[in-house]
Formats: sequence, C-alpha cells, structure tokens
Amino acid sequence: MTDMDITHTPASRIVEVARLAFSMPDVDFLCFGESDQPSPSDATQAAIQALEDGETRYPDVRGLPALRAALSGYLTGLHVLPVAESRIQVTASGMAALSVALSAVVRAGDRIVMHSPTWPNIANAVQLRGAIVEAIDLAAKPDGGFRLDLDRLDLMMDGARAFILNSPGNPTGWTASEADLRQILAIARRHGAWLIADEVYARLVYDGRSAAPSVLDIADPSDRVIVCNSFSKTWMMTGWRLGWLVVPDGTRDAIADLVEVSHSGVAPFIQHAGVAAVADAAAVDAFRSHCAAGRCIASEALAGLAGIDYRPPDGAFYAFLAVDGLHDSLDLAKKLVTRHGVAVAPGVAFGAAGEGWLRVCFAQSAPLLERAMQRLRDGLRAEMGS
Repeated sequence: MTDMDITHTPASRIVEVARLAFSMPDVDFLCFGESDQPSPSDATQAAIQALEDGETRYPDVRGLPALRAALSGYLTGLHVLPVAESRIQVTASGMAALSVALSAVVRAGDRIVMHSPTWPNIANAVQLRGAIVEAIDLAAKPDGGFRLDLDRLDLMMDGARAFILNSPGNPTGWTASEADLRQILAIARRHGAWLIADEVYARLVYDGRSAAPSVLDIADPSDRVIVCNSFSKTWMMTGWRLGWLVVPDGTRDAIADLVEVSHSGVAPFIQHAGVAAVADAAAVDAFRSHCAAGRCIASEALAGLAGIDYRPPDGAFYAFLAVDGLHDSLDLAKKLVTRHGVAVAPGVAFGAAGEGWLRVCFAQSAPLLERAMQRLRDGLRAEMGS
C-alpha cells in the first residue's frame, strides 16, 4: 500500500543507528539521550499510591494544582525572579511542551531562527507547521568549545517570528552565559520576536552552580518568552513523559486550550510522581554527580586519541567529538555498531553543522561506560586509521 498523502518528516538518524543496534547482540548503547539510572524512588512510590487511590480520571488540562504549585516554588527558588503558578502549564513531555509552544506562536511561512547543531525534533516540528527554519551555526572557539555569534543573530532576526534557544545544548553542551542571555533577550525584544527556550538540561552543569543561567533569571513576565522543560533529564524520568511550560502572564488559558486539542492533559498519577520528584532535591544533586563522573570517564577515554578533537562540555550529558577527515558520520556510526559493539549518535543527525562529529551519552554507570568507551576508542582507531 502506498503512503498516499500522509505527511512525512525526516527520519531520525539516531533511531536508524539504534534500530541497527537492537538487531545485534552485545551492543553498548550510548546513542540515546538517556541515563541507565532509575527514576527517584519517591516518584515511583507516589505514582503507585496515586494509582491505588484511583487517580486515573481526566485531569485538569492545565495540570494538577499541586504540581503547578510545586513547579512554581521550585523555579522561584532556583532563579533570580519569581515564577507565578499562573504561568505554569503541565505537558506530556518536553517535546509536547515544545510542540505546544510552537503551536502557540508559529504560523505557516514564518521564519524561525535556531542555532545548530541541535536536537533534530525541534526543526522538524517547526517545518511540520509550514514555517521556515534558518540555522545559525555555533562558532568554534580556540579551546574547542562553542559560541553563538550574537551580531549575526541580530541580523538574522530581522523579520523573524522566533528564536529557539537550547541551553545547555544538545548535542554540543554549549551553555549560554548570563551576558549571552541578556543580549539574546534584547535582540528578541528589539525585533518583536518570540524567544522559545528549551532548558531541559538546566540542572546539569559542571562548574559548581546548581543550574545554568536561565531566561527566567532576567525576563519580565510580560516578555514574549516561553520556557520549555521536562522531568526526563534532571530526574531520570524519560519514560514518564512529563514536562511543563512557563508562559507569559495572562496567556495560560490560551495555552491550556492548545494542550486540550493536542493531548488533553497528563495522567494524574504521573503528575503525582512529578510532585514527589520536585521535592527530591537530593536526587537531582546525585544525578549531577553521576553525570560528572561519566564526563570524567569519557574525557579520559578520549584524551590523546589521534584524530579526535574533544572538549568536555559545560552542560548536558554528552561528549561531542570531532573526527578528523570524517564526511559520513552515519556510516561510521553504523560501523561502530556492527564491527565494534557500541552505538553512538552520528553528528549529521543534528543538522549539517554536525557532520564530521559523533555524540556520546556519558550519563551511564561506570562499568558500562568504561567498556563502551574502550570499544569506541578501538573502533575509531580501526575505522579512521589512527
């Protein structure tokens, strides 16, 4: 049977590698943005109790009042400026949060600016709405890190509908400074554009801070700013599909109407798990320490490897490494699976600016990660002739 007139979006190259890996025995998975650590036990127990209590009916589409209040308190305690409960909208995952944000502000024919390389789902979701994606490539710094060219961004934002910011970033780990964010916000204001900030990795930074600089530290409640977040990374709850939005003052009812027609809210027992997770500050600190240990393991494994250019990331939980002479990262990623037993994400999955790179998720237990990184070292030497 033909596809007839079904809408298509580009297939994920990460999923392509993963499906190949699923078909093979004894493959170490470092290709997904997911840790092998369990979700917080308090969250699991809260969900079980909520199920036993019959919390299975249609929810308030805005989110349970207890979860909205918990998120308001959490964000107010974490950031410089208070975040009112009336600005919190619960969603069924971080991707759902982004989708709702895009539904709210993006129209067919709009021009949307994004930095690149970045997570491919965002650009695909923009294009599904008939909008035009314009990428601004992150510039390489002499120390191997990245920076966003703010002068170029200012030029590109002339006539643009929105800028989508992902900081800390996937796959690069690039993290905008407070000075960067102030300039980005000023650019958005000057051009009358929306700023959609994906902050799902905000708590995963390695400089001693409890969180990365956030738009929520500096933006007025009336600014054209929407912040998207998720329980998936910070609380190791990838399969729970629970996220949230912080929206401008006075807009939540309109945003809730969009949630109603997209996914009609989030299961109450899942939201009770979210309330428990927000209260579990120790789980967040422990997971950040776990990721920091993985970051060290990855750095040690990649140090001195000929043909590899790598700098430990400022945030998120990925090693993003440039491979000298690599022009087909998808082909290399497949060979690493079939010949060497390790699955990593090809850089091209994150846009043309990612070609020549590989992304490795280091949020794994030490024994698994050490074995996987040795397989990666051996594979890169074999395949790249180093």
